[in-house]
Amino acid sequence: MTVQDVRAFNRFYTGVIGALDYGRHLYAPYTLTESRVLYELAHSRQLDAADLRTRLSLDAGYLSRILNKFEEAGLVERGPSAADPRRRSVTLTTRGRETAGLLDERARETVGALLDSVAPQERPRLGEAMRTIRDLLGDERAPGPREVVLRAPRPGDLGWIVQRNAELYAAEYGWNADYEGLVARIVADFAEDHDPHLERVWIAELDGRAVGCVMCVRDEVPATARLRLLLVEPDARGRGVGDRLVRAVVDFAREAGYRDLVLWTNDVLSSARHLYQRHGFGLVAERPHRSFGKDLMGQDWRLDLHGSGV
Repeated sequence: MTVQDVRAFNRFYTGVIGALDYGRHLYAPYTLTESRVLYELAHSRQLDAADLRTRLSLDAGYLSRILNKFEEAGLVERGPSAADPRRRSVTLTTRGRETAGLLDERARETVGALLDSVAPQERPRLGEAMRTIRDLLGDERAPGPREVVLRAPRPGDLGWIVQRNAELYAAEYGWNADYEGLVARIVADFAEDHDPHLERVWIAELDGRAVGCVMCVRDEVPATARLRLLLVEPDARGRGVGDRLVRAVVDFAREAGYRDLVLWTNDVLSSARHLYQRHGFGLVAERPHRSFGKDLMGQDWRLDLHGSGV
């Protein structure tokens, strides 16, 4: 990427925002900076002038003139800070909150118009690109990593499992479309006929984004469950996502009354194999095979849910 690339993106994006606001006077009668000050005051319990200067990187004199204007208009009140008497707290009046609310409503309508121009299936990709820009350019106010959340699949998640398995295994191991077909059949079988008391899918979510998945389904052998389609996105690895997913399957299978938990994998998936070992699985068989366009060594692993080994 070059300086010209960044400048071109800036021109494009400001042009998009300008076109959306054409004739709408989004911030009128306030400037963009004044509107940002109102936004910060409306979304914080208590701020003083020093906080505002730091958050918005404003010159002290410029901010003082804005606050004087707001105070004269009856939008803000200033007084001694409860935390530090040497500072002046700034709070919105009732009129100030109404004004901030109006500006926020206009902004929502404008952004809504922008999103309406993007196909629904493309919006997650747009959001991820925006998060990536914030992360890489060091947005200190971007939400930090939160705890991984495991949840049930929502509409579209089963399709995401097929898509991401196909994409990741093609990119990382060179597997062909045969693997995508296998995953699609597994997912379709679950979607069409499963017992929620004995079978389950988990989606791992981080910062509102799906970053992993796993399935627990009934095996052909009585009293045996099978772990399937464990996946963790590359940028979420090292956060314990895989460990959480495997633990969820083990706990569920044990509580559902299964005697054994089994899985099939390949020896090239070394990280997954180490994860299974940590959770007590033992290798019971392996054999070479030709699948997904590659020569592989398939492995069967088993965990005795009510014992101490294989």
